Amino acid sequence: MPTIEHRLSARGLILPPPITPPPGVALPFQFVRLVGNRAIFSGHGPQNPDGSLAAPLGKLGRELSVEQGYDAARLTALSILGSLQRALGDLDRITAWARVFGMVNAAPGFNRQPSVINGFSDLILELFGPEIGAHSRSAVGMAELPFDIPVEIEGEVAFS
Repeated sequence: MPTIEHRLSARGLILPPPITPPPGVALPFQFVRLVGNRAIFSGHGPQNPDGSLAAPLGKLGRELSVEQGYDAARLTALSILGSLQRALGDLDRITAWARVFGMVNAAPGFNRQPSVINGFSDLILELFGPEIGAHSRSAVGMAELPFDIPVEIEGEVAFS
């Protein structure tokens, strides 16, 4: 069993299938675009193991706590890993996490975006280690995110 797959399994973590969009919603883009040795991943949100959007939905600092946002960012990492696995065939092909852009659906005055996006970063570092898992990152607040998801994350990895 490949290393990353083994680490996911040992933690009881499941990679979801492609997102099941809400009825009437078209998603006419690629979730992962391979360019040379780079995999650029589109914005992903938290998913349930069946591919549906994971609850709770809403804004951090109003409906959701930092802890709930952290959990949503962790689920978003699993969503991204699922897309990368489908695109690359094997997550062990990832040689570096390059750039991550974390967006938080934030109520006015909420300023703990880094603590929320840590849910993503902590899991990636846990699975890939400090060499491959290290990444540059932004964590910003947004007035709205699609479908009222609490977190959306996009970025780029290098692969062999």
